[in-house]
Amino acid sequence: MAGNALQKPVTLSADLESVIGKGPMTRAQVTSKVWEYIKANGLQDSKDKRQINPDAKLGAVIGNAQISMFKMTAAVSKHLS
Repeated sequence: MAGNALQKPVTLSADLESVIGKGPMTRAQVTSKVWEYIKANGLQDSKDKRQINPDAKLGAVIGNAQISMFKMTAAVSKHLS
C-alpha cells in the first residue's frame, strides 16, 4: 500500500519556493510553512482569521484577492508536482 500522500515529498513551483523556501518537501511541510509565512507577515484578516489577505509574494501563488484558508490549500496544491 502506498504511503500517506501528505508524507510524500513534492516539487514546488518557483513562485511557491519564493514564499516558503526550496523544495522538495512534503505537503504537510508546505502547508505548515505557508501558515508560518501568513502569520509572520500578518496576512490573516483581522476580523475573520479564516480569510487570508495575500501580499505580492503569496499572491503570485494563490492570487491577489482575499481567499479563505480552505480555498488557499487548493490554490497552493496547484504549485506542487
